[in-house]
Amino acid sequence: MDDNTDIPVTVIGLGLMGRALAGAFLKAGHPTTVWNRTTSKADQLVAEGARLAPTVGDAIKAGSLTIVCLTDYQVMRKVLDASELDGTTLVHLSSGSSAQAREAARWAEGRGARYLDGAVMAVPPVIGTAEAVILHSGPRPDFEAHEATLGALGTVTHLGEDPGLASLYDVAGLAMMWSVLNAWLQGTALLGTAGVDAAAYAPFAQQIAAVVAGWLPGYAEQIDRGSFPAEVSALETDARAMAHLLEESEAAGVDAGLPKLIKAMADRSIAAGHGAEQYPVLIEEFRTPRGA
Repeated sequence: MDDNTDIPVTVIGLGLMGRALAGAFLKAGHPTTVWNRTTSKADQLVAEGARLAPTVGDAIKAGSLTIVCLTDYQVMRKVLDASELDGTTLVHLSSGSSAQAREAARWAEGRGARYLDGAVMAVPPVIGTAEAVILHSGPRPDFEAHEATLGALGTVTHLGEDPGLASLYDVAGLAMMWSVLNAWLQGTALLGTAGVDAAAYAPFAQQIAAVVAGWLPGYAEQIDRGSFPAEVSALETDARAMAHLLEESEAAGVDAGLPKLIKAMADRSIAAGHGAEQYPVLIEEFRTPRGA
């Protein structure tokens, strides 16, 4: 694993995130080459010491590591298709699906490139700090060869050899984010009908979220074992509380779509004979597409 700050890097794509990535490499002392279709987006980076490549091919040749931060996988392939990739290490940090990531890996490797897929779990202003979590998947030797250089961007993690894992973790993280936020908004709407403002409710919601987060390791063990003894509460007990949430939402004139969805899943699981088991048994509902 290298630890030299003079390792040259290339960043292709200079949107807000791409510029933040290039800026972090520059700040860490790496000779940084950039390319973007709209060249004016490189002006500030050039003023800070970056080199603007005239072509994509020239940009790729300039660095031993090429970071691609474009709109999606299709744009990456379109932009790079005419360039020589043999011997290049590409790290793709744009959003997409796990299937697209695996196909991109096959495409890159077929062109003679080494390929890592990635997901940036951070906003541009925190890139270059430990707060910026950046996930990678693909061949471990390729990650380890550039781990120190990639560390200029934030806290980097290798998830596994499957190039689709970074994308899967990305969307799984989004599921967590939106679920927590939607649950908080549901509660905020309910309490708002009694004159409680969002700021007053937020600290209580944070406490609840922290408590529930503490349950996850134990619940994960149950899922991995496929055994769900009711150590804390049985699903049928939880379902009665879900009914209270649903009734309260309807009575308060608050949208009840989310509580209905939650209770419908629990009701199906109870009907299948799992009422005496603990909440993680609902994993089987999530594993079964409706209509299947």
